[in-house]
Amino acid sequence: MAGGEAKEIHAVMFPYFAFGHISPFIQLSNKLSLHGFRISFLTPPGNVSRIKSSFLVTSTIQIIPIQIPKVQGLPPHLHNTSEMTPAMHELLKEALDLMQPQIKTLLSELRPQFVFCDFAHHWVPKLCSQLGIKTLAFSVFSAISGAYITVPARFIGVETEEPTVDDLKKPPCGYPQTSFTSLKAFQAQDLSYVYKSFNGRPAVYHRAVDGFNSCSAILLKSCNEMEGPYVDFIKTQYQKPVLLTGPLTPDPPSGVLDEKWATWLAQHPPKSVIFCSFGSETFLKDDQLKELATGLELTGLPFFLVVNFPGGMEARAELDRVLPKGFMEAIKGRGVVHSGWVQQQLILAHESVGCCICHSGFSSIMEALMNDCQLVLLPLKGDQFLNSKLVAGDMKAGVEVSRREEDGYFSKENIKEAVETVMVDVDKETGVSIRQNHMKWKDFLLNAEIQDKLISNLVEQLKAML
Repeated sequence: MAGGEAKEIHAVMFPYFAFGHISPFIQLSNKLSLHGFRISFLTPPGNVSRIKSSFLVTSTIQIIPIQIPKVQGLPPHLHNTSEMTPAMHELLKEALDLMQPQIKTLLSELRPQFVFCDFAHHWVPKLCSQLGIKTLAFSVFSAISGAYITVPARFIGVETEEPTVDDLKKPPCGYPQTSFTSLKAFQAQDLSYVYKSFNGRPAVYHRAVDGFNSCSAILLKSCNEMEGPYVDFIKTQYQKPVLLTGPLTPDPPSGVLDEKWATWLAQHPPKSVIFCSFGSETFLKDDQLKELATGLELTGLPFFLVVNFPGGMEARAELDRVLPKGFMEAIKGRGVVHSGWVQQQLILAHESVGCCICHSGFSSIMEALMNDCQLVLLPLKGDQFLNSKLVAGDMKAGVEVSRREEDGYFSKENIKEAVETVMVDVDKETGVSIRQNHMKWKDFLLNAEIQDKLISNLVEQLKAML
């Protein structure tokens, strides 16, 4: 791009069809559009109405609907993973692989300079290479999880087709020496999914590694301040540029909190309420929900528990079945158990909320850190286990609920103990340290100058690739 007028940069965004993936791609689109990028955002038509309000009104972003090919067993009306069974998730990846001709035709017409693609789209970089388009394999996961799960070194010393649970309890060869040294058996068992092939299609691991190996550059939703050692390890593993978006902090929430919840929260003292939520696609088992709910009651503090169930289940009937008899009556006035969507950012920002118990999804962690909500981490699957190690171990800005080694069982006492560390024992060394570190990271995340610089650095690196 040397000399002459600066040419408009056109980038195509192609996230996986899950809202935990779509959202970071939207955030990045908005940031890049402020730097003059023209964005074409690819997603199935069923997602358009839900996502279009998330884009900046004045932005140069267009949404282009793409069609999911028919695959037997995959309901044609489902355009994202939110209502899919685990088996359907695998069929969706199969359908995604069948989209290659459609995407090739579309990219041939659009002729962007860049395509940002997700983990499952391992064929996109090779296709783009044929068309002379640069690709960025954009990982929406933390660097600590990518460095642990999806690097070539993961198979060093592995003598079977897939790593065993014992293999996955240990970090891969060359992993950086940090506070995190190993996973528990139940966590490693959960990660084994990443290495399994379904319906003869590539496993998640092979999709991700293939995409990283064949793309022009790797892009991580992270920054050196939070995850420097893990970013460096990924660089050494792939021997290619690794660019960073920064944590892509959410914009301040707009609108007003529903009067029902605002009134309930206002009845409680400042920083006293525990807010507990696990996102829209992470579900608790019966014993987990029972121990969590009774553990919250045991703290003696007011709490707001949001619990969701897989599609097709009646929430009220499930709660009546799982929770102890008389529980809802016993917590009246002091506790709320709600199923469905809530205005999470507005709730976390409310002056009465002082603690957030979450599944360690990275977006939820960022939202809690940006408010004065002390973090209690209860990871339930996949990358959540690694995110929790980062926040509770390296950043020392939260506490993880203690769990049993072999099966991950936790009791109501484990919940009470973790909450008390950050909400009751605030004068003890651990509680003081966690609060100080939380404040440090809150200041970092809310520093607009720092966050803007992370994006402007990325923009300069992208321009240098052309």
